[in-house]
Amino acid sequence: MERAFAEAKLKVQVGGREKTVYSIYRKMNEKRTSFAQVSDIFGFRIVVPALSDCYLALGVLHQLYKPVPGRFKDYIAIPKANGYQSLHTTLVSPLGSAVEFQIRNEAMHVVAEAGIAAHWLYKHKDGSDAQHLGSMWLQSLLDIQDETRDATEFLEHVKIDLVPDSVYVFTPMSKILSLPRGATPVDFAYAIHSDVGDHCVAAKVNNEPVALRSELHSGDLVEVITAPSAKPNPAWLNFVRTGRARSKIRHYLKTMEIEESRALGEKLLAQALRAEGLELPTTAPDDAEAQALWQQLTRWSGNRGRGELMADIGLGRKIATIVAKRLAQLMAERGAHPDAVTLTMGLYGDDGMVPTQGLVLVDGSEGASVKLALCCRPIPGDTIVGYLGRGEGLIVHTSECRNGKRLAERDPERWMQVDWAEEPTRTFETAVDLLVTNGKGVLAQVATAVSNAEADITHIDMGDARASEATELRLLISVRDRQHLADVLRMMKRSKAVLRATRARP
Repeated sequence: MERAFAEAKLKVQVGGREKTVYSIYRKMNEKRTSFAQVSDIFGFRIVVPALSDCYLALGVLHQLYKPVPGRFKDYIAIPKANGYQSLHTTLVSPLGSAVEFQIRNEAMHVVAEAGIAAHWLYKHKDGSDAQHLGSMWLQSLLDIQDETRDATEFLEHVKIDLVPDSVYVFTPMSKILSLPRGATPVDFAYAIHSDVGDHCVAAKVNNEPVALRSELHSGDLVEVITAPSAKPNPAWLNFVRTGRARSKIRHYLKTMEIEESRALGEKLLAQALRAEGLELPTTAPDDAEAQALWQQLTRWSGNRGRGELMADIGLGRKIATIVAKRLAQLMAERGAHPDAVTLTMGLYGDDGMVPTQGLVLVDGSEGASVKLALCCRPIPGDTIVGYLGRGEGLIVHTSECRNGKRLAERDPERWMQVDWAEEPTRTFETAVDLLVTNGKGVLAQVATAVSNAEADITHIDMGDARASEATELRLLISVRDRQHLADVLRMMKRSKAVLRATRARP
């Protein structure tokens, strides 16, 4: 090999190594390959002066020994996300064994050996693209660090991005992006910009619409479709592969949960005070008396500030009535309201409920702070009650729900009255149990009946039992209210294939 380079008048530095038995074992285990498939037991590193010499050296090697098809990788034209650049090729040696060669110039070698920070120490015109990629990768780690307060979570994100097995995809503007194998259009969207990821609603791969969880492959042309009103879906965390996407989604969801919980907490506390004829003290910075009152309250509750206290109330970590009781005592002690002490008595009715809590109106736009229970799936028209779960926010159950009643018996102080807003902002899912005859086109008949009632099927569960003459189905139906659900059930029962149709009960 050295003679061949000398004849080609190429100045090179040649280094070699033999893979240890343990390294071979680890690679076979991680890549799920046999011993015969390990192609880099013997490896040589060729370091040349200039970037153009890398390709000349590659030509010399390919003329000297036969290359193994499919084993050539050009990490110079398409660097790895961490800034690594080299040409990788596998050749068949005179002894018949596969030998891997890595070809790089001196600047690339410094980066490969000392890391991307070496770019700032090694001043060279070559490798500017890798320097840009390296700085982008470092910035990505800084972004993840800023958005991640938990050390274990930060390590999880970094491990994902540290040594990815990459795929290379193209933007509509022909820019190449390197993503870990298994990456999805959501990872691609966050790799472009966090705003693109946050507002992603759909994607096209090679001009064909695909699901957001679809796996990308090298060479794919990816286009992301966004909408101003869209926001990250918690379900994305189940399939995204990059640490950047995962941290951005978690950061957004945590921020939204805190903001929504603060708003709900303030509403609950204000209603608890108003039911006793008191008003929530002002938060004006120039009102020294009110500021001192809030400081006393937050010191008592163990919170760092008013916003954190409100978020705790909204998440159910603290009870609005108990906080209101303490606030009333403080107001009475400071003379802010002579009758405020009345809040310390008569908080609970004879049935253990909280009749003075006031109403929280549910319209479907609440987000993370107010959730509809999956056991009973309440819809407008149902009589509903709310349970302030510990760290979960307000969980809305139907008044008939057995799970809800058990919670009321266990924690009566966390049980409160809620009601539906006059004009809900969206449709609501509820479950329907069907008994249908087993025949051709049954599902089509059921779907037609639901469509004719202007409703949507969001999920179908057929269970694990083998189909017989009659089969039970459970559908999740998206409806406006109880009247709309009654119309859907009536349309289903008109179908000859449907023997029974009822709303599922927990």
